[in-house]
Amino acid sequence: DLVEDALRQAVGLRGHLPRKVVFHADRGTQYTSGQLAKAATEIGVLRSMGRTGVCWDNAAAESFWSVFKNEYYHRHVFATTDAARRGAYTWIDGWYNARRRHSGIGYLSPLAYERRQLTLAA
Repeated sequence: DLVEDALRQAVGLRGHLPRKVVFHADRGTQYTSGQLAKAATEIGVLRSMGRTGVCWDNAAAESFWSVFKNEYYHRHVFATTDAARRGAYTWIDGWYNARRRHSGIGYLSPLAYERRQLTLAA
């Protein structure tokens, strides 16, 4: 399952998760599955879901997908599904999370913001 794999990868990359991590999503079937609920419990992640039909409940995710489509997806042609997956992973992991600055978090990249928060919490 793609969502479960991404969640487990997030833990694997960090070696652990800080306390009280919340995974917020819409009510898509991939997020409401029993399989994902079990995985989240095993990992120690709290799940949160927005209200049906209310995009504002998931504004951060909606913003991400808009940026992804405009800055990456619509600018490329992919020969295969695998090429699209690899490209998306590289863009998300190598650019969006690691280097792209975000106004909502003080013009830091998500990775820099996370590191700063962990340092402040220590």
